[in-house]
Amino acid sequence: MLRDQAPFLRHPDARRIDLRATLRDPFGETHVRRFEQRSAIDVYAFVDVSASMGFVGAVDRFSVACDICAALAFSATRIGDRFGVISGGSSRSGIYLPASRSRDAALKAVEVLRHTLPSGIGAESLFSGARTLGGTRKLVMLISDFRWAPGVIESVFDALALHDVVPVVLVDSSESRPPRWGLLEVRDSESGRRRLMLMRPALQQRWMAQEAVRRQELAHLAAGRARAPIFIEDQLNSAALSQHLIAA
Repeated sequence: MLRDQAPFLRHPDARRIDLRATLRDPFGETHVRRFEQRSAIDVYAFVDVSASMGFVGAVDRFSVACDICAALAFSATRIGDRFGVISGGSSRSGIYLPASRSRDAALKAVEVLRHTLPSGIGAESLFSGARTLGGTRKLVMLISDFRWAPGVIESVFDALALHDVVPVVLVDSSESRPPRWGLLEVRDSESGRRRLMLMRPALQQRWMAQEAVRRQELAHLAAGRARAPIFIEDQLNSAALSQHLIAA
């Protein structure tokens, strides 16, 4: 990261001569660029394992979540950061891997995560997971479908207030853009009950409008508490996640 320019005589490094700054100097003094070295950080994948994460539509939602964890493990350790994994939902047997530079350990934890069966309602154990993170500031990639009540989402963000939080929102195209006609299984975010709904054109339009509002509401809840949400529809974009890590 560029810090500033300095006179060549103070920092004699010909590889970093800044031609523009040198040409602009009225006294003909040579300038070099000084760079600030990026510090290593702790990156955590904080994964929601509540029942809605087990949804299978256009894709297997939980499988995508695990793919994201694997990509984060690779990207973080490649650039010298430490990577850890925490799972949270209603299951008592959560996964916790403290952040380390060991890519092998991280990928093994992700494989264990793949065998987890998402279950339960709500996000209660995300709060205990937030306490596990401790007080030192970390980059937390919060991976979920975020199909919670607004008050719960707000509370989760508040529980992670000490950290740099990036909401990674898993979107299934069969939910965000349902068919004009057909049966759609829906789940109530409060009760966890599932039911079948007969989709028809008028209902499809209302459904898609509600999904758009839900996205806007999530972005509003994140404002001031976390970074702007990353919406991942169906497939993982590894390059986009890598850019977020590099910019952190």
